Amino acid sequence: MNLHADLTQRAVVHAAQQAWVASPMPGVERRMLHRVGEEVAQATTIVRYAPGSRFSAHTHTGGEEFLVLDGVFQDEHGDYPAGTYIRNPPQTQHTPGAALGCTIFVKLWQFDPLDRTRVIVHTDKMARVDDAYRPWVKVSPLYLDSREDVRLEEWAANRSIALDLPKGGEFLVLDGGFTEGDESFAAQSWLRLPSGSHLHAKTGAQGAKVWVKLHHLNDMQKPPVSDGSGRG
Repeated sequence: MNLHADLTQRAVVHAAQQAWVASPMPGVERRMLHRVGEEVAQATTIVRYAPGSRFSAHTHTGGEEFLVLDGVFQDEHGDYPAGTYIRNPPQTQHTPGAALGCTIFVKLWQFDPLDRTRVIVHTDKMARVDDAYRPWVKVSPLYLDSREDVRLEEWAANRSIALDLPKGGEFLVLDGGFTEGDESFAAQSWLRLPSGSHLHAKTGAQGAKVWVKLHHLNDMQKPPVSDGSGRG
């Protein structure tokens, strides 16, 4: 499957308007945003676990990055409530599930193959700091290295939000909303803009809380042929 596989093109999915699609694992459903491959894939997905559902133990050969949107995600390493941001680098193993159900936003096979840094951030405990270059924007940094910059941003209500994207960017609305061009974005709307583009957003009366990932599109690794770790 190729879904929004061309990284040189603008891509949009209003996931909340999509039906949930069953995965091969009973009780686990998904809304696909970007995918290159079949069950083993480079993927960006919103995944919903029904109460009591779980995957079998597996290794993420290409790494896994996710944000818990609601409920509590669980594996043998701990319980991760809504707002938790996790990076499981390449070669990480776990057995994920959700006793009470949960929804996550997850990205697979998008790591530096040599990355071995595991990250767990409880975003509800983080301070928001003013962006030094953009008025009306507050930032909570989640992860930063030479190839990517991941953060949560809060955009004030009824403001224009601009951002140059020399190496592209992705945006997932968590709360509130904005317009970009003639299109409206609400919770679970996903926008990917290519390298060399510019974000020109206008927030509404509620402002917007947005997951943001920058600088990474030029360094996306090639998706695998097969390794058995497709879980998104």
